[in-house]
Amino acid sequence: MAQAAIRDGEGPAATAEWGKDIAVEIADGKPFKMYTRRPHRLAQLLELGRRWGDRPHIVQGDRVLTFNDLLRLAPAKAADLARRGVKSGDRVFLMAFNSPDYVINYWAVLLAGAVPTLVNAWWSEVEVNDAVASMKPALILADTKASARIPANAATGPWGNDDIMIGETPDHAPDQGDENEPGVIIFTSGTSGKPKGVVLSHRSLLANLQMLLHMTKRLPQQLTETSADIALHTGPLFHIGGAQAMLRAVTVGNTLIMPRGRFDAGETLDLIEAWKVNRWSAVPTMISRVLEHPDLASRNLTSLKAVTLGGAPLHSELQQRIRTGFPGADARIATGYGLSENGGQATAASDGDTVNRPGTSGRPLPLTELKIVEREGLPDGEIFIRAPTQMSEYFGVAETPIDTEGWLATGDLGRVDADGYVWITGRCKDLIIRGGENIAPAAVEAALMSIPGVSDTVVFGIAHPDLGEEVAAIVVLQEGTSQDVVKAQMRGAVASFSVPSWWRFQTDPLPVNATGKIDKPAVIAGMRAKLGTQQT
Repeated sequence: MAQAAIRDGEGPAATAEWGKDIAVEIADGKPFKMYTRRPHRLAQLLELGRRWGDRPHIVQGDRVLTFNDLLRLAPAKAADLARRGVKSGDRVFLMAFNSPDYVINYWAVLLAGAVPTLVNAWWSEVEVNDAVASMKPALILADTKASARIPANAATGPWGNDDIMIGETPDHAPDQGDENEPGVIIFTSGTSGKPKGVVLSHRSLLANLQMLLHMTKRLPQQLTETSADIALHTGPLFHIGGAQAMLRAVTVGNTLIMPRGRFDAGETLDLIEAWKVNRWSAVPTMISRVLEHPDLASRNLTSLKAVTLGGAPLHSELQQRIRTGFPGADARIATGYGLSENGGQATAASDGDTVNRPGTSGRPLPLTELKIVEREGLPDGEIFIRAPTQMSEYFGVAETPIDTEGWLATGDLGRVDADGYVWITGRCKDLIIRGGENIAPAAVEAALMSIPGVSDTVVFGIAHPDLGEEVAAIVVLQEGTSQDVVKAQMRGAVASFSVPSWWRFQTDPLPVNATGKIDKPAVIAGMRAKLGTQQT
């Protein structure tokens, strides 16, 4: 094999300062605000891990992966991927739940010059088959639980890394190349149809990282040996927040503490106390469940100094409960706004912002431009953003929410106050957010309509005290069709979080409008009125 892709003290990411100066540059034919001094390839970041040595990097149960472990295993796994035929630019599916091996495999794919494609591990077999057929991955790496849903003819490799031959390295330089090439693909429900693959370039992910490090004064040249956090990571690594967490952790030396499996409030309390966690990023549903745990008052949680919320709005009531339940965090309750198509984050509200302006999503990040476009018939305008963090495209899809000048239509409603703070006031797109997961009602409706005996359906979100929203379905059945069969078939047709938890079955047809189409707004409004609930 050729020279190692990770070199002591070499490479621009290891030696050059990451700048703070910003200028407008053209990328993808669009004008973006960019840092004039910046890293250009994701693989460069792994070099920065050398300074953290034997510090724990990933902790899950009894397994501890140090930074040195990662620097030994990731290049060796990259060489193994190359032997299996993975080439530069190939897509490699990572299909698994959180684990140290997920982090090793993510970096290995990058070191192999390929594109990590982060598949939602909750997907159904149908959704996995669709993604494989459309994206044609060179290889699929899946853990034991997810591997049962891989198509029989797909090329697969080992998920674990216990038997990797240490010392081998890729035979090329993955830290060289165009920053506009694909760096990762994640999936979003969008507003209709099947999940879409959001292609994010190296530029996109690195620009996001540099902005956040700039704002928090944690650029590589600003770090000391005591700068690193012990961070609890309870969100899926296959979400945009997971990809960002992996990049940030290796850059600033964070230790990421991960639960053993599904989120459990009791285990979360155990981990915060045992590891003296000082930072936690989570969706409001997770925070609420911990705050409601009966053991909360008896636990020593004073180490937790910062709580960051995303995936759903931060309401003032929850904010006050966080201050009471986690007294160490006090004013350091941060939030922000963004979407997968924008690389995850466009605005940030930190420290005093959430205290003095409860409910705000903060102000735009340094490279982010934001404007409000009026929409007829809607109370507030639609938010448009332009930043180098945004996606290149939806994989294999001609449509794009980005115009020729680079403005991304978010589908979210909002306003900007006189001080530049952004307030999210609603959605103009049809989307359900259940516990931080985006669900397209049209995709659930399509799955229902594929079941024999289903004549019509309307899917929508209704308020839920814990999850924010839950999925509701009104289903018109033909005579003799079993409700239980419909429910059972849905469990294998869509991701588990997309299966309706509230059902109404009927044989009477749904009302239609003047064009002969189902009058969906009237159906939803009538049902919500009967339920006495409103969508948040």
